[in-house]
Amino acid sequence: MNDDVDPEATLDGLDGADLDGHTIDELSEYLDRGREPRDPSIEDSPGCQLALDALLRLRTQTWALLKSEAATHSEHDRSWMHAVLQNISLEAHAGRDIPLRHPDPEVRLHLTEGSVRTLIRGVGDDVGGAIIGRVRLDGDVTVLDAPVTVAITASAAFGNNLEQLSQRIRDRVTAELAIHTELNVTAVDVTIIDIHTQRLMRPEDS
Repeated sequence: MNDDVDPEATLDGLDGADLDGHTIDELSEYLDRGREPRDPSIEDSPGCQLALDALLRLRTQTWALLKSEAATHSEHDRSWMHAVLQNISLEAHAGRDIPLRHPDPEVRLHLTEGSVRTLIRGVGDDVGGAIIGRVRLDGDVTVLDAPVTVAITASAAFGNNLEQLSQRIRDRVTAELAIHTELNVTAVDVTIIDIHTQRLMRPEDS
């Protein structure tokens, strides 16, 4: 695989404060050991959890297919994958605090923007037939009930009905955000910006 799209190298920019003193190499080795022995400094770190989630996704069959395609096809394909990896690395940053309601007015609960972006990416990837490229939350997510638009870009596998694929992603993301957040999501915009010729797993193949 071309060094320019090496996933763990792309995530190296998250060392230090973002990962509570850990490095991407340490997190990769931790995954190799099956997360044993359990390391509380990793398991209790939001930044480490987001990075671990990204690393795990990079090791899936779908990502292996994309890596193969990036290595054997055009510079365009390699550029696409590099962009996806850069977006994953950015999502490990906490970002803005997204509030949650609580009956006690003295209690303040919140999710991080990074964790919500990671949730959206995971949901979109799990639909099958697409790899999520970028996730953006537009609007003031720090204010309860403020209108928020979710903007998602994706790369689709050749042969998918793009309208149906976009709708499946939109429906799944909308449902998961309703369960896990209190965001006032007014729209989920899914834009397919690339088509990959190599066949990816679709829901009916599982």
